[in-house]
Amino acid sequence: MADKGRPLMRRKEKASAERTKDVQKVKSEGERAVDNGEAPPAEASNGAVDGSQNGESPVEPMELPPFEIIQGDRIDPFAFKFQFKNVEYSSGRNKTFLCYLVDEGQAADGLLRGYLEDEHTGAHAEEAFFTQCLLNYDPALRYTVTWYVSSSPCSACAAKIAEVLKARTNVKLSIFAARLFEWEETEIQVGLKALHATGCKLRVMKPLDFSYTWETFVENEEEPLNLWEDCKENYEFYQEKLADILQ
Repeated sequence: MADKGRPLMRRKEKASAERTKDVQKVKSEGERAVDNGEAPPAEASNGAVDGSQNGESPVEPMELPPFEIIQGDRIDPFAFKFQFKNVEYSSGRNKTFLCYLVDEGQAADGLLRGYLEDEHTGAHAEEAFFTQCLLNYDPALRYTVTWYVSSSPCSACAAKIAEVLKARTNVKLSIFAARLFEWEETEIQVGLKALHATGCKLRVMKPLDFSYTWETFVENEEEPLNLWEDCKENYEFYQEKLADILQ
C-alpha cells in the first residue's frame, strides 16, 4: 500500500511492522508480554482418545496444542489496550478477542455477556461463539447478537458465519470491528460482502465503542479508558475502506 496521504503514525507503524515481522513469534506458553499488554496464553489441556480395538484399553490422553479457545467474563486491561488498538499495521496481534452480547428476546432473563479469545491455531473465536455460547439455541426464540471484535473475520470465518445466519434466520448479528483484517485481499472482501448480504450489520468501532467495550468487558477497576492519539482518524480510515468494500 502506498503511504501517500496517510498520517505519520501509520508510516511509522508500517516501518515498525516491516522491521519486526520476521522476528516476532508467538509467545511460549506462560510468558507475558509486559510491554505490549498481551495476556498469557491458556494452559494446555488434555483430551482422551478412544483407541480401544481388539479388546485393548484406550490409549493415554493425548496432549493438545497449548493454545485453545478461552471464554471469560472480563478481559485483562493490558490485553485489551494492545489487541483492540485500531492501528493500520497490526504486527504481533496474532489473536482475536470477541466480546458478545446476546438478547434472547426474554426480558426477564437479561443479556448474555462475555468474551472469547483465540490464538488462530485451531477454531477461531467467531466459530466458537456458535458452539460454546449458543449451546442451547432455540429456533423458537429471536436472538439479537452484538459482537465487538479486535479484527474483522477472516474469509473462512465469514463464510461460516454466513452459513449459520442463512440457516438460523431468527439470529440477527451485528459485528463492530476495531480493525479490518487483511482488507486488501480479494478473498477477504468477498467474504465480507457475502456476510453483509445475509443481513449481518458490519461496522468499524467508533471511539465511543472502545470506551463502551472497556467499561463493559474489561477488568478496568473503574478507571476510564484513555484513547490513543489517532483513534478517531484510524476509525475513519477503516470505515472508509469497509464502505468501499460493501458498496
